[in-house]
Amino acid sequence: MKVGIIGTGQFAPHFVPLFQVHPLVTEVVLCDIDPDKLARTAQRFGIKTTYSSLDDICESDVDAVAIFTQNWLHGPQAIQALEAGKHVYSAVPSAISMTEIESMVKTVTKSGRIYMVGETSYYYPHVIYCRQKYKEGAFGTIVHGEAEYYHDFDSLYDVMKWRGGKDWLKTAGSPPMYYPTHSISQIVSVTGARMTHVSCQGFVDPVDDQVFKKNTNQWANEFSNESALFKMSDGSSCRINEFRRVGHQGLSERMSLFGTKASFEQNSGGSVWVEKYGVKPIERLDHLFEAIPAKRNSPDEKREGMELLADDSFLYETAPIHDTSRLPESFKGLPNAHYGSHQFLVDDFIVSCATGELPPNNIWQAARYLVPGLIAHESALQGGKLLQVPDFGDAPRSLSEL
Repeated sequence: MKVGIIGTGQFAPHFVPLFQVHPLVTEVVLCDIDPDKLARTAQRFGIKTTYSSLDDICESDVDAVAIFTQNWLHGPQAIQALEAGKHVYSAVPSAISMTEIESMVKTVTKSGRIYMVGETSYYYPHVIYCRQKYKEGAFGTIVHGEAEYYHDFDSLYDVMKWRGGKDWLKTAGSPPMYYPTHSISQIVSVTGARMTHVSCQGFVDPVDDQVFKKNTNQWANEFSNESALFKMSDGSSCRINEFRRVGHQGLSERMSLFGTKASFEQNSGGSVWVEKYGVKPIERLDHLFEAIPAKRNSPDEKREGMELLADDSFLYETAPIHDTSRLPESFKGLPNAHYGSHQFLVDDFIVSCATGELPPNNIWQAARYLVPGLIAHESALQGGKLLQVPDFGDAPRSLSEL
């Protein structure tokens, strides 16, 4: 199939080489409204065909598109591409409103095309481990889950200025719960339970940089941190933290999951599997999860915005628990990132497009990763009022069932 990359900025360069060498991809083309950036990226990766607008690439003969634009554009751009008959891969978040995500579910159903959100946490080593344990029944009945995404804004100023341009303050201070997928997906993808009700508290930002201010950003949002307690469809509870002002080292995406038989706990000190007292000793799991830092391919790897990444910890190879035997041989030696997830993301998307079988992070799952956060923010605005979380139902197995 022929794949079009939409947006050639910060993250696209990580994915272009993977799409180019996938055995089911015949050609990769690029699309960007910035002609200079488009030309440089095309030259860098030896790409001959480029498009200067979303309209143009939607009218082309590409079979699928991968969207790497600013996050507030993901929903509308995905809908336009789906309506044009293209399969769609999108960076997170999938959308920024209930109206958008509802329209996306309807458009996928109507178009009969694959949609996949690029949720990296689904492929994180500790999440894979917990899915295996849950499938074995080792947890027993799930009692409570916890997940969090700590990303202090000190490392985001340049990124937000890059994405938002001269009016970057309008888009920088979005509600933390509008970007909940890294946290929520960890719990939901393990147990399969969905979030049904939520009560959320917001932390009014104390920093005077005009980012999280009602009269500055387009959401009139003043919360830099939000913490939500959810009721789950399996009867358990779940706490999700989304913090953007926090004294914490770097980026933290982690989870803990507690069951009646055993529990998995994770913090900055590492990860452990714990069973009831006297059954067996605590088992440390770091040897299964420790991804190897990836080496950059060339000195110019930091071009096109890559210098905006906080540090090289973003680039990781796979961990011992990853099943790399399922990946194309052509991926060996190519860049990987987000703790070994990028290669799995690309392969799952392309294989789904080719077979018609829905990927794990399909539109129905994408909604279950996103919608609880949107409703959580509404709860925070109402002082923590308990609200019901809408749901769009379970995903079909394949496109043929739509």
